[in-house]
Amino acid sequence: MFKKAERKQARLRLALTGPSGSGKTYSALQLAIGLGGPIAVIDTEHESASLYADLTDFDVMGLSAPYSPERYIDAIKAAEAGGYSTLIIDSYSHEWVGSGGCLEINDTIAKQRYKGNTWSAWNETTPRHRKLVDTILTSPLHIICTMRSKTETVQGEGKKILKLGMKSEQRDGSDYEFTVVLDLLHDGNVAVATKDRTRLFDQPEVVSPDTGRRLLAWLNDGRSQADLQAAALDDALSKIPITETMQELQSVFSAAYRVLEQSPHLLAQLNAAKDQRKYELTPQEQSA
Repeated sequence: MFKKAERKQARLRLALTGPSGSGKTYSALQLAIGLGGPIAVIDTEHESASLYADLTDFDVMGLSAPYSPERYIDAIKAAEAGGYSTLIIDSYSHEWVGSGGCLEINDTIAKQRYKGNTWSAWNETTPRHRKLVDTILTSPLHIICTMRSKTETVQGEGKKILKLGMKSEQRDGSDYEFTVVLDLLHDGNVAVATKDRTRLFDQPEVVSPDTGRRLLAWLNDGRSQADLQAAALDDALSKIPITETMQELQSVFSAAYRVLEQSPHLLAQLNAAKDQRKYELTPQEQSA
């Protein structure tokens, strides 16, 4: 059945793209400071994140080649188990274009199993990459991914040379997985939103801890999961006693169950109400 759309509290999924030297790592840490809580960094950039250790406290896990999806997944799971609030993946691009990343994995599979047919090999490589994407999307952490972009050098005002970011070095369509994608211009660490579901970035801005605080306020503006579960239980408990058929009872129960299945205490109350009404309805249906 249809129900009123409402936004739940969420975790950040943000990508920072830009050419080398555009300030992706620095900007990611600025965002994480504003989000608050312990910060973890998966560093594929030869410990470059540690250069910013004076900004704030954070923990680093160095990740070297091979940059397979599975190694990224293991690192994300380690961050989840470590009790961190925000995870920075710096850089997400290596999983695609790095040594032992998906492009190399696919070439190897094609040579070994498909007589060099890389198109057929994607039937094996894509699910591995997709598992990493799903791990990022379902993680309880705020996740910020940096992605390198191919660069184009142009002449700006006067004789000033500007380095502009172009296409991100990741799988085509990877931007769709994020709530916000900020493209960092090489000159001044200025961020321009190329995707923004928050509607917070209508103008270019320099990323700062305040940017993270504004994002956190937006993320927390929705109803919490606990509020949604309490409302679902109250609604079901008010409807169950007045259901007139087993089919109607099952419909009310199923709608609430989908919301409460991760809360055993509330689910027990729902089951008790359902069982009581089922007992009350059974004689009526048998005598009909």
